[in-house]
Amino acid sequence: MRNLSNIGRICYGIAIAVMGFLTMYYGDFPYMLIPPNHSWIPGLIVIAFLSGVMLMVAGVCIVFEKKVFLVSAILGSVLLSIFGFYFIPYELLSSNYTHFGAWENAAKELTLAGGAFVIANLFLKRNPSLPIGLIEKILPFGVIFFSVTIISYGINHFLAIEGVASYTPSWVPYRLFWAYFTGTALLGSGLAILLKFKVGLIAFLLGGMIFTWFIILHIPRVVASPIAYLGSEITSACLALAYSGIAFVIAGTYKRVGH
Repeated sequence: MRNLSNIGRICYGIAIAVMGFLTMYYGDFPYMLIPPNHSWIPGLIVIAFLSGVMLMVAGVCIVFEKKVFLVSAILGSVLLSIFGFYFIPYELLSSNYTHFGAWENAAKELTLAGGAFVIANLFLKRNPSLPIGLIEKILPFGVIFFSVTIISYGINHFLAIEGVASYTPSWVPYRLFWAYFTGTALLGSGLAILLKFKVGLIAFLLGGMIFTWFIILHIPRVVASPIAYLGSEITSACLALAYSGIAFVIAGTYKRVGH
């Protein structure tokens, strides 16, 4: 189902472009793009602005299907490098590195990197003659990165179940039930994708669930957010949109090949 993959690609590209705009606008990186306490970086405002421009360009290229393989492969490589060479040392040197929840932002970085690789791999298959070298060996890990981090989000739901329930809109009944339900759905979906069980169907349902959160949870929070927290709320909404997009790309890819 190429249309499903295209929808997912567009969702992911929009999310990346908006995060790029936020990086430019605030002169700083979104809360999960690099570790906190990064004010020591020389010329932070300039670096953030240039990084924001590149993210916006990458997102627009992905949305409008321009040089998607090259852009997505570079984006995934950069995000994976930040995860490996900045987030991991930062977390390991922190005092609470043994706390599972402390790694949540690092997992978000890895999820976005996995999504970029998933999209790049999709376009590699459409252009098998591309000179890709080492990157060809990395691209298949995109689905693994995504599924592992989705599993981690499911576990994190259970570890912080009260907080997850409080995040649910007040008009939704049985908030604690839905917190357990979504945690179970995330955990089960991640495991199913990792183990290649009904990947097309599971990824489609996962993408639909996360996109529903984007609509009924994140959009209202953006609209109601005070100005001081608006950037963080928009970033969280972008993450949900990107995750749903990645799931839809995976679903479309696997449905085409019959898995």
